[in-house]
Amino acid sequence: MAEAGRVPLHTPLGLLAELTHRCPLGCPYCSNPLALEPRDGELDAATWARVFGEAAALGVLQVHLSGGEPGARRDLVEITAAAHDAGLYTNLITSAVGIAADTLHKLADAGLDHVQISIQDGAPESADRIAGYDGAFARKRALAAAVVGLKIPLTVNVVVHRANIDRIEAMVALALALGAGRVEVAHVQYYGWALRNRAALMPSAEQVTRAATAVERLRKRHHGEIVIDAVVPDYYARLPKPCVGGWGRRSLNVTPSGKVLPCHAAESIPGLEFWSVREHSLAEIWNSSPAFNAFRGTAWMKEPCRSCARREVDFGGCRCQAFALTGDAAATDPVCHLAPHHADVAALAAAQDDAPYAYRHM
Repeated sequence: MAEAGRVPLHTPLGLLAELTHRCPLGCPYCSNPLALEPRDGELDAATWARVFGEAAALGVLQVHLSGGEPGARRDLVEITAAAHDAGLYTNLITSAVGIAADTLHKLADAGLDHVQISIQDGAPESADRIAGYDGAFARKRALAAAVVGLKIPLTVNVVVHRANIDRIEAMVALALALGAGRVEVAHVQYYGWALRNRAALMPSAEQVTRAATAVERLRKRHHGEIVIDAVVPDYYARLPKPCVGGWGRRSLNVTPSGKVLPCHAAESIPGLEFWSVREHSLAEIWNSSPAFNAFRGTAWMKEPCRSCARREVDFGGCRCQAFALTGDAAATDPVCHLAPHHADVAALAAAQDDAPYAYRHM
């Protein structure tokens, strides 16, 4: 592992502000940690305002207000205003369940720049079943209409897995009908609660191939109408993705209680020491905290990463995925075709079953 101060620091560009772990949905692919942080430990609005100011001073340009469901915070408007006042571009990531129309108007007045709504499927019944919440789909449509009506840019996030991957065309059509300018086709990432449901969520190789073909066809058909972002799901990839642009390089994540993480799932790696904004400034944490310096640079890498020409392109892939699949956070991400454990990924992708979802509820 690299020693603090030995690796040149980059400027962080994005801050994921997890305002709460509370959420009305029970999505079986939830990526929040297994041990959710309780309401009574959440940072107050004044502390978030300080964090946003420190983030802007560090060079952060945008803040993603997330959760859980950020609408569970009664002071969401105050928090959004603080982010706007700090000069940050504000993006609300929401399930749309818990954000009333009058709250959205107040958020717009507070300076909200963008809204991202998650969609579980293109059909109401299936979408509500996946979310574990009756009526969620209708609320999503209603909030999307209100967002567009206020002329706030809208992104639709579609989390893709075996139950809905064959309906990408319908979900893109829904995003267009909702007035979204962008749609994210986001394959499930198998951390946290999603890892428990991996066999039930994992698509087949044939489904992944059909989906990739469908995405390219839809991009051509709707060029100029909507931006479609999609990548090959990890378990079917040949090369790893540069997770969060490289550990401790471009982004940071603040949990509801104030712990600062290099990535959303970093707490799944045992032995890392995470500093809190309650005791340290964001600059101190970015520059000197043990967790952020654990996998910065390339000195920590093992072979084949250490001598690979792509070591400063993909940074060895995802550290959390490496730990989840090998038990070693410093291992090459097994997604890479050169990784010693690459065959294990193919075996896990093939280990599918039709077991009922284990839904996520606090």
